[in-house]
Amino acid sequence: MNITVLGAGAWGTALALHSAMRRPTLLWARDAAQAAAMRERRRNEKYLPEIELPAALDVTSDFARALAHASEGLFVIATPMAALREMLGRLPEDARVWWLCKGFEKGTGRLGHEVAREVRPLARVGVLSGPSFALEVARGQPTAVVAASTDASLRDSAVEAFHGQALRVYTSTDPIGVEVGGAVKNVLAIATGIADGMSLGLNARAALITRGLAEMSRLGVALGARTETFMGLSGLGDLVLTATGDLSRNRQVGLRLARGQTLADILRELGHVAEGVYSAATVLERARAAGVEMPITSAVVDVIEGRLAPRQALERLMSRDARAEG
Repeated sequence: MNITVLGAGAWGTALALHSAMRRPTLLWARDAAQAAAMRERRRNEKYLPEIELPAALDVTSDFARALAHASEGLFVIATPMAALREMLGRLPEDARVWWLCKGFEKGTGRLGHEVAREVRPLARVGVLSGPSFALEVARGQPTAVVAASTDASLRDSAVEAFHGQALRVYTSTDPIGVEVGGAVKNVLAIATGIADGMSLGLNARAALITRGLAEMSRLGVALGARTETFMGLSGLGDLVLTATGDLSRNRQVGLRLARGQTLADILRELGHVAEGVYSAATVLERARAAGVEMPITSAVVDVIEGRLAPRQALERLMSRDARAEG
């Protein structure tokens, strides 16, 4: 089974080099100069400079070649969420596709499976998600992810392609829950970063993660997900990792906002996409449309958009009326 990974960022490169140890794998980079440099130097110097690419991993910027390589195999879209629609539209009508991107599409507010239903209704699709920093996957450190699709044979193909000693692939029939978890945890990681940046303590961090998980679950169930999905890898697992791990770009955004940096400066310095920044307002819009209350997410949106300072957002959250936990 041939595999083409579309997108040579950190996560796409990490999964591609893992895959290349098991299956013929081609990594496509949009930038021809980046692809040439990766072939020559055997490193992705922009995103994973410390990792040497295996000889078995081929890199190209030729999209026709990338299509031909996996014409009867698997495509993995490893772009930011903003490019998912474009990439799906460039694939064959009946392609077998997994995506790694997490978030809601800006403008439409759609999750990945909703975009796919519009753009490639005949394709067999799913989302690969979970607590997985790209650098640790690239180093071969133990990681577990979840492959979610309503297509049983496609789920089996993800296990066949990627499951191994260093990367365990669990399966799920709830792509909605997995996608909601992957999108909302980025917003909640910004909130936790803000709290840690303000030195509010471990009690505050635990409260934010726990109540954030409740927000995530409420929204997911309202959109058709199953509650138990949020207790798994793409819910609680990914939330804990992204909210507490310093490799998390979204957490870094929160930490730096708490220190007084402007959002524009933060994003320029990070140099990587922090999906929570782009997803936060859309998460809140979907929640309001579904009649779901998400006070932590609302506070993050107000901080990102400059309506509240971090300290004011904290005061608003702490002054809310007492209520039952359930």
